[in-house]
Parts: sequence; C-alpha cells; structure tokens
Amino acid sequence: MKKLIFNKIAVVLLCIICSTSCSTEEFLTETNPNELSTGSFWKNNLDLNSGLTSVYNAFKNTNNFLIVEENCKADMTWPGFGRPNSNNQFSPFYIYTYNDSQSQINNKWSSLYVTIFRANQVIENGTRLMATYTDQTNIDFATQIMAQARFFRGIAYSYLYNTFNQGSVPIFDFVPKGESEFYQPLSPASEVKAFYLADLEYAYENLPPIWSQNVDLGRVTSAAAAAELGRSYLYEEDYTKASEYFNDIITNPEYQRALVDNIDDNFSAAGEFNSESILEVSYSVNFKSELNAFDSQNVSNSLARAFASGNVGGYRSGIPSCWLQMEYKNEKMDLNDPRNYVPCEDGSEGCDPITLMRPRSYSLRTSYTLALVDDIDTPYYGGFLAGAITPFNNKENAYFRKYTNWATVTTEADFIPNSRSPINIRLVRLADVLLMQAECLIKGGTDDSNLEEALVLVNKVRYRSALQLLGLDGTGEHPAADHDNVAYNAQSLMEHLMYIERPLELSEEGHAVRFLDLRRWGVLKQRFEDLSTRTYYGMHYETKDKDGKTVTRWNSILQEGTPPLATDYVYKDYEQAAVNYNEALHAYYPIPNSEVTANPNLNN
Repeated sequence: MKKLIFNKIAVVLLCIICSTSCSTEEFLTETNPNELSTGSFWKNNLDLNSGLTSVYNAFKNTNNFLIVEENCKADMTWPGFGRPNSNNQFSPFYIYTYNDSQSQINNKWSSLYVTIFRANQVIENGTRLMATYTDQTNIDFATQIMAQARFFRGIAYSYLYNTFNQGSVPIFDFVPKGESEFYQPLSPASEVKAFYLADLEYAYENLPPIWSQNVDLGRVTSAAAAAELGRSYLYEEDYTKASEYFNDIITNPEYQRALVDNIDDNFSAAGEFNSESILEVSYSVNFKSELNAFDSQNVSNSLARAFASGNVGGYRSGIPSCWLQMEYKNEKMDLNDPRNYVPCEDGSEGCDPITLMRPRSYSLRTSYTLALVDDIDTPYYGGFLAGAITPFNNKENAYFRKYTNWATVTTEADFIPNSRSPINIRLVRLADVLLMQAECLIKGGTDDSNLEEALVLVNKVRYRSALQLLGLDGTGEHPAADHDNVAYNAQSLMEHLMYIERPLELSEEGHAVRFLDLRRWGVLKQRFEDLSTRTYYGMHYETKDKDGKTVTRWNSILQEGTPPLATDYVYKDYEQAAVNYNEALHAYYPIPNSEVTANPNLNN
C-alpha cells in the first residue's frame, strides 16, 4: 500500500531547506511498513493458511444458508407468532411474495460471492507458490490448503446454482484486479455446474478423510466433498454416480463415520464434531463480543433466539408447521426397545407396577427436535419441562429445539450480549447420506431390485431413535425389533422417504434441503395445495408450572381435524402459498437487484 506522507508544498520546502536534489516521487511512493499488501503477503504456506482462515470465516456467515427463510419456503415452518397472520421478515418467503429487492436474497448472493472471492485469492496464490516449491512437504501442505479453498468455492457455487436464476450466475475463476473485472456476465447453468463439480472433485481427491490433529478440528474433509458431489448427482437424478460417492462415505473405514447413539448429539453443543458429522460450521460466544450479534464478522450465530419460545428469550421466528408437528407426535416407537421406557411412580398413569417403568411420552427423535407441552420426559430450559415454563400461548403448539441452547442456559438472554449462540450448524451428517443412498438404491421409487438394502439404510436411521422399523416382522438387521409389518415396494418406500423420514430426521437442517427436495421431486405446488386443505385445532392442557401451581395451557395440544365447537380456532397452513407459488417465478431466486443495478455486463 502506498501512503502519501507529504503534500507537494511540504516536499518542496524540505528539498529547499536541505539543499538536496530530492524528488517528489520518492516521498509520494513510500511503503507503509505497518500495512500488508498483496506484494508483502502470500509469500509462503503460512500466508496461504492465514488466507484460508478468512475463507472459513466467510462461509460461516449465516446469510449463506438462510435457515429460517429456506424452511419457510418449504413445508416446514410457520414464520413466527401471530396466527392467522404473520408479519415479519420471513413472511414473504412463506407466502411467496418476495422479489429481487428482498434483503435476504441480496445478502445471500453477496455473502456467497465473498466466500468465492476469498477462496480465489488462496487458489490463485497457492497455484503460484506451488510452482516454486521443490520439496514434497511444502507441496503437500499447499495442496491441502488449495483443496479446502476449492471445496468452499465449489460449495458456494453449488448453492448459487441450486438457488439462483435456474443455475445461471457469473463465474469467477480469478481474483479481480480492477473494478471492471468485478462485472462478469452470466454463465450458462451447465458451465456453472461443471465448474463447481471440478472444484469439489479436486477437494475429494486431495483432502484427507479425517484430520488427525485436534487443532484441525472443523476443517473440511474428503467426506464432505463426497457428500456434496453425491448430492449434486442425486439432484440431477444420476442415481448411479451419486451412489458411488454415498457408498464411499458409508463403507470406507478411513472416514470413521458412524451414527451417534443419541440423536440430540447432532443438535447440541456437547455433541459437536461427532462421528456422524460430515460438514459442520463452527461458532463460539467466547470471542468478538464487542460486535453486533448480526455482524457478518461475528463468530457466533443468532439462530437460537429465532427458534426458542418467547418467555425463554426467543423470537419464535420459525415454528413447526402443523402437519410436521402431527407427524412427530404420531411417530410410533419400538416398544421392544428399553430406550422407550422411563421410570415412574407406582400408581401413576401408564406405570407398570412390577417394573415401575412406563412408555415415553414421545419418541426420542420427536423429543429432541420439538418442545411439546405434554412431553413429560424431556426437560427444556433450566431443567424444567416445557409445559412448566412455557405458556404455549398465541396459538403456538410447539417449538423447535434445534439450534437452541435449552440444555445449557435458563434463557437465551443469558448470553451477553444477547442474540448470540455457540451451537454449530450441521450442514451434512451421515443420516442424510444414508437416506439419500436409500433413494439412489430404489432409483427414486422406480426400481425394486435393491429394496431390501434400501430398507436396511432407512432402518439404521430409525433404529438409532428407537422407532418402529419398516418392513415385515422378523426381517432386517434387527429382527427382534418392532416393525410396522408392511410389505414395501420402491414406490411406497419413496413416499415414506419424501413425507416422513427425510423431513422428520432432517427438519430445519442443511442448506435448503427440504425446499430442494420438494422442488427436485416436482411436488412443491401439489404439496402446498394438499396441506392447505388440512385443518387442525388445539386442546387445552392442565399441568404444573415451575412453582408447582396448577395452570392451563390453552389450545396447546394440536389435533388434526374439525374442532368440536364451531367457535374453536381453526389452524390452517399454506393457503396463500398454494395460490401464490408459481414454478416459473419461485423455483429459483431471481438475480438480486443489487447485482442487476451494479453489473453492466450481466447479460452480455
């Protein structure tokens, strides 16, 4: 960086006083030793690694994922409190009235390109440095840095490809050297896809399956690249190619991936970077407390307050949709599994007088995903039951536990400054891979030849949560477990994957997973139309509050059907989405108006 240290008058005066032949240019072009430049940085692998840190930092920006917005666009989430009307920043996504000026759409585009620009600096300088290296140690280290940078450039482009303008976006495979180079035209979707697949393939071939040093915890691995490659081919219905990558993750012992015993370890701070995690974004509340909680440079996220109930410091910006609540509430447990029984007092409802045990209120998967008023087995904030500390008022029947700190604080306001959370975002985990592989094996519901193998994979996910397994009694890996005793075929198993297993196992997770699933299956409009015809109502629930006082939680237990009294409130979802959703307009986001306005070469 060049720094002007004297103006011309000062230079002339100094030259006269000193009676020398000094030149103006010498003073005007001195380098500030306290500032870095591209000429004084990018000298070695240490600089590359420092640059890579900025790429990780860019990728953790939650604008890249838009967790609440993308799930409001799908069939998962009601946008905040205030039924029957919602009027917050997430509502346009729920009712499909957003446009190219929506701030979230502009922010997502911007943050993904920031990730790409930072990755390109590492890639460009890494390529240059590697050409000068002669020792294998430096080459290997630089290759791993390059592979991480190309992974992030690849996944950023895959997000752009899957969510913007039918996949046609500007490609940057270089570091812009001047203002004009920032203005690139749209590339065809086929070129964008080929570009990001090449990046992910490079990452797959050059990243380690695991990182052996604890200081590398959280770095991306070849498993993450394999998962994203497999997902990309699955989205294009290339089941054979997708299956190769998924099978590698599932069967290759070098990855050391396995489902965790407790599903809650996938959502809690205590279970971060576990054996099931494949791609995870790390956050902390121990640093940068001076920044605004929503600053893009912060290392915490604000998702906990978005999902928690109001009286524990939450904004309840995203509440489970009615159909989703009911599917969770109706999940059938394997009553042959001891994990589904809890201790009880003799004489209490459902208590076996011999074993002094009773069945759980809800399945493990349900209890660790939702906070329900009548779940009497799973604590909520401060160790109290949800019904004891949360009124479930304002026609709110359930809250997501995912992304919230219910197990570690009494309220989200305990974090100072507020609106900060340390819980990592799990973008890809093994359960997702197992379910995608099951879909590949049945070729999207058209091929029965690998049905039994697909059932095994689905049942691995269900068995972890002690759920009733799929298939005929006495079959599969756990013949003694309780099965639903249904003879599945490829089509019926696909229906189960679409409307039960994937949404219930992966609700609110990943990058737009549910929306992209529904879109690629071609059922978005149909789904909204179906859900808009369903009606629900609430039943009252009497319980004890945290002080032992008897209280009534009005309309807190959701039921499907017509309410018993004509005056009862009727819950309905997706009525406006069913009318407003237009595939031509809403299957992808438009190019943001910020880019349209700034980029004169966009359509050249």
